[in-house]
Amino acid sequence: MLSAQLFAFDDFLVSDIRIIGLQRVSTGSIFNVIPISVGDNIDQRKSADITRSLFATEQFDDIQIAKDGNTLIIIVQERPSISAIDISGNKALKTEQLLESLDGVGIKEGEVYKRSTVEKVKSELVRSYASNGRYGAGVDIEEIKKPRNRIELNIEVDEGKSATIESINIIGNELFSNEDLLDGFELSSGSIFSFLSNDNAYSREKLKGDIESLESFYLNRGYLKFSIESSEISLSKDKKSIFINFNIFEGEQYTINDVEVVGDLPFEDEVYEEITDSLKDKIYSQAQITGIEEFFTNVLGNQGYAFAEVSGNPVIDDNSQDVKITFSVMPGKRTYTRKILFTGNNLTQDYVLRREMRQFEGAWSSDNSIESGKVRLERLGYFKEVNVETVPVVGTDDQIDVMYSVEEENTGSIGGNLGYSDFGLMVGFNLQEQNFLGTGNTVAVGINKNVYSEQYNLSFLDPFATKDGVSLGYNAYFRETDYGEYNVANYLTNSNGIGLQYGWPISDTQRLNLSLTYDKTDISVGTQPAREIWDFVNAEGNIYETLNLQTQWQRVTLNRGMYPTDGASTAISLSATVPGSDLNYYRINLRQKFYQPLGRGLVFGLMAK
Repeated sequence: MLSAQLFAFDDFLVSDIRIIGLQRVSTGSIFNVIPISVGDNIDQRKSADITRSLFATEQFDDIQIAKDGNTLIIIVQERPSISAIDISGNKALKTEQLLESLDGVGIKEGEVYKRSTVEKVKSELVRSYASNGRYGAGVDIEEIKKPRNRIELNIEVDEGKSATIESINIIGNELFSNEDLLDGFELSSGSIFSFLSNDNAYSREKLKGDIESLESFYLNRGYLKFSIESSEISLSKDKKSIFINFNIFEGEQYTINDVEVVGDLPFEDEVYEEITDSLKDKIYSQAQITGIEEFFTNVLGNQGYAFAEVSGNPVIDDNSQDVKITFSVMPGKRTYTRKILFTGNNLTQDYVLRREMRQFEGAWSSDNSIESGKVRLERLGYFKEVNVETVPVVGTDDQIDVMYSVEEENTGSIGGNLGYSDFGLMVGFNLQEQNFLGTGNTVAVGINKNVYSEQYNLSFLDPFATKDGVSLGYNAYFRETDYGEYNVANYLTNSNGIGLQYGWPISDTQRLNLSLTYDKTDISVGTQPAREIWDFVNAEGNIYETLNLQTQWQRVTLNRGMYPTDGASTAISLSATVPGSDLNYYRINLRQKFYQPLGRGLVFGLMAK
């Protein structure tokens, strides 16, 4: 209950204003709201205006106005703020989903709590469950008072039993069977395995999607006047079964007899004539019309017309059952990109993202170039998710800002091992970071030591050593192995080397890499080495210096650098020793990766070497 008390007093000139009872609300915000200030004359009418203005802020449960001499006194009782919301008992719906529903009615942490909204909270949560087929859900809310005028809400949910779809009926269809129409539905009446798959569960969102699917089914087959006359959802008395009925009107099938394009197009007719002419004498299909609309939008978007509007409008002739399609094209003004902005890159430096851009600031905007920047950022492997948005610049009609928002991924790995066996101590440490200190450089360090061997590796790669995308890398290593006492091979090797790598971009998806590695290996045989080792040393000696040259062609069309779900990666490399090396050999290697999404969260992957 809201209340206000106005103490009776005569008119007076306000020399001071005192506010009592504030805990969370600032004094300044009160003075910004009340329609009076020091030096003003106040009467009963203005007192009422003060009360109304303060109640309008929805911050107070009670307001009293009084005077002390010429001092105006405003006594307030603040509404509590919500310190925490705890939801328990929910399994079918995630807590985040329920909190989002509460946010829709103004209930979230940090907001003012209005006790009048308690029933709205219950209704909103029950509605959320009802939209997912749980009509018997119930909600209890407990208010726990906390210090500093705060309140904690404990919401206990009884989800109840989920109602299942008993049947889906379509009435009025003569041209297509129920099976054909229901084949594209997400909702279904289930099967004998529904207790495992839960495929007969009801969802309001799925129902909306199925209605759109039904409309698309007919519109893509030429039935332009198809309509859903009514849709009825009924619930059994025990609230366990749902029955869905659609009454539809199919209408007649229409054929396209003419196609016209109108508007001030900035390109020649030859660009689109072949595509639009392909519609003539074909059965009307809304999917084809939408595809051509997107074609015009893409062509215009790539030429800088970011705000182009295209619509394909059918003109129906009921007598001949023909339809004429008129594509209305309004390019609007040509736009250019004012700024390219990045958010979410807390570690990665701004220039690392900016060098992947194919759209440039100050240039005409291009949808392909903007999207290409998004794809290139995803392929880096630094980010879980990349989104892009074009925002019109306020006050102009020919400028946009391009906003890339990224969510960073863990790009480093660190590992180590420590152990002991009968042969001695084993120690290992490995560190690899693909985005070292947010620079986009790759650094790797490896140290491993045990009774048989010691290995030390250090490598560095700068993928953008030049502004043209030429990469430069270095690596150095030392390896010592001793198979004398503990292995039948009975030999010892010492190897050390250094390498240099260059890479040149051929296109956005192809790259040519070249590396040169110097290696020196010393083999010492034991008292009883294996025959193969003995024969090799006798034939080639025990110290070898080689210079290895490797060339590699690489093509990557993966949609992401880490955990890809679509695209392919192909690498063909030829490695051989340079003439004059102590040992001569060559090797050809092919590495192939392929990913194809299968739907339902499944991905087909193939890797071959």
